[in-house]
Amino acid sequence: MRRSVGRPPLVRGRTRPQSRLTLVFVVVTALMLTLLGRLWYLQIVTGPSYVRAATESRARSVVLPPVRGQILDVRGRPLVANETKPQVSVDYMALIHQPDGGKDVLTRLARALGRPYQEIADRARLCAGDMPRPCWPGSPYQPIVVADDVSVRTALWIAERQDEFPGVSTALRPVRTYPLGSAAAHVLGYLQPPSPDDPAGGPELIGRDGLEAQYDRELAGRTGIREVAVDSTGKVTGLIREEAAVAGDTLVTSIDARIQELAERALARAVTAARKRGEPADSGAVVVLEAKTGRVTAIADYPSYDPGVWTGGISQHDYEDLPLVSAAVQGQWPPGSTWKVTSTAAAAKAGYSLRASYDCPGGYTIGGRVFHNFESAELGRMDMHRALVVSCDTIFYRFAEKMWQRDGGLKPVKHPKDPMQAMAGEFGFGTPTGVDLPHEAQGRVPGRAWKKANWERTKADSCRRAKTGYPEMSDRKRAAYLRALAADNCGSGGVWWAGDAANFSIGQGDVLVTPLQLARGYAALANGGTVFSPRIGKRVVRPDGAVVRAITPPVAGKIDVSRKTLRFIRDSLADVPRTGTAAGAFEGYPFGRLPVAGKTGTAEAYGRQDTSWFASFGPVNKPKYVVVVVVSQGGTGAATAAPAARDIWEGIAALTHDAKKHDEKKHDKKSKKDKKDGGRTRSASLPPVAFAGAGGAR
Repeated sequence: MRRSVGRPPLVRGRTRPQSRLTLVFVVVTALMLTLLGRLWYLQIVTGPSYVRAATESRARSVVLPPVRGQILDVRGRPLVANETKPQVSVDYMALIHQPDGGKDVLTRLARALGRPYQEIADRARLCAGDMPRPCWPGSPYQPIVVADDVSVRTALWIAERQDEFPGVSTALRPVRTYPLGSAAAHVLGYLQPPSPDDPAGGPELIGRDGLEAQYDRELAGRTGIREVAVDSTGKVTGLIREEAAVAGDTLVTSIDARIQELAERALARAVTAARKRGEPADSGAVVVLEAKTGRVTAIADYPSYDPGVWTGGISQHDYEDLPLVSAAVQGQWPPGSTWKVTSTAAAAKAGYSLRASYDCPGGYTIGGRVFHNFESAELGRMDMHRALVVSCDTIFYRFAEKMWQRDGGLKPVKHPKDPMQAMAGEFGFGTPTGVDLPHEAQGRVPGRAWKKANWERTKADSCRRAKTGYPEMSDRKRAAYLRALAADNCGSGGVWWAGDAANFSIGQGDVLVTPLQLARGYAALANGGTVFSPRIGKRVVRPDGAVVRAITPPVAGKIDVSRKTLRFIRDSLADVPRTGTAAGAFEGYPFGRLPVAGKTGTAEAYGRQDTSWFASFGPVNKPKYVVVVVVSQGGTGAATAAPAARDIWEGIAALTHDAKKHDEKKHDKKSKKDKKDGGRTRSASLPPVAFAGAGGAR
């Protein structure tokens, strides 16, 4: 049998192609399975998220602003209201999609409005980076208001020519108005558009300061939403859905517009008078509180501004010139002798008799340094009543030094009592009052711990300045003083000296208070020791008149001294306007109609003129109001702040007198009507014996 020599190679040749086919099949199958798996993952697992992303990329939300709630005074007089005015707006996205970026449209619009082109163009641009105002800080999909004081005739003329003004719209819209002008501007606050990164669906305008910011949620209402479809270039192609807006609530405040205007006028006159005497008088404030409730009746700031400047945009130059800091809530100064009420309370609590006799020399030596009375006056011996009336400093220096020594002096005991610091804290100083306004300053109550911490924080700079001095300063006397101070701070080790305690006792040195804090402290003194957290808002009311919520000032603390001590201090302050340091300012004042108690304060600061203070309350026996006035660099308390306070108290007395006459007249009319109606009723329904019985019981 013949053997086939070529068979084995043929078998091997057929095996290789089959293996390759198998490998290709496996690879193709794996790729198909991978592709199918990927398609399943993209369409089934992650499909909904891609659908949402695609929807979001083609949908844009446009806010439909509600009518914002009003802000009213305690009698219902509008402090902030709404007025419907024609507004002209531009659609930013529509403009930029025009061949020239909307320049021709804005040019025609500026001509129609009678405005410079650049003004309209600036208002229509988006804020970015350090772009100066005016510019639009909101979403590019929001209508951008470029003019809001347009006549109805002009608005209609533009609306009828849409072919000439593509991307331009006109509408009647509510605009914020301020019936009191610049009065209470810092209290009321202002509105601005939200930033582009704020959540979609937010309001067109939001509160940026004052009550507008604090009660923004209630005042704003609920915005409506209009969702529009846009293409890949951002051009609007249709409407998706729309939800109507809901009007905001009204905020009723405890501000009395009549007293607010009194405070504004008195403060302006005080500043003017101080400047005529040569004082710089660069800022000031008035605070009026209800003593028994902690409600705010008036807050006036100087300088102020007309909040209407925010309407329709504001230039960068004008914005930078606005005095946006409230002197009443954010301004901080040493309180001077108005502080002595806390030091008197501390002395009484520490065991010093308020009725004992103390010497009041022109100067008192502590640690080799003489601490003087005002103008180094020698006032003789007196009790604490007289010390408050004539504002003796040296008695308080002595108290402060003795208390400092009790705590160990330069080698303090483990837990020093620091009576004066503790009492200042009980009056509410050193902490924010919690008033319903943003950005409140907290003041400062310095002590051992504060001075040590401050020294550690500033030691390096103080030691450097002790060596180099202040060569950049042109005032060589001032530079020498600062260098000596730096040398003292460098080597002091943060020690609380007896001199620090002496300065503290009369409201000098490193003590800082805001006018609102001082008013709160005097309200606590007047009402018997209750420290309130002041409130301006009184209630929130829905558009239908229903009260959403009442706002009550919470109690923040109590002054831990006897009512007898507080009454002693009040009685002492009652003589300050009559025979004490404020007697000149209150000469001829009608004390019989509205008796007032108060305390002057003159706070000194190196390189600046004195800060003028007057803190007061009245009527003396049943205090209703507290009035605090401060004028920075205004001179003495008796010369500037006290006359302003007198003006306010005279105004309040006149208002009270007018209200009393009105009530009496109303009562007389009612009594006459009751007698007339009552006579007919009795004769018709009561037997004669009833009249006899009534007369016999007389």
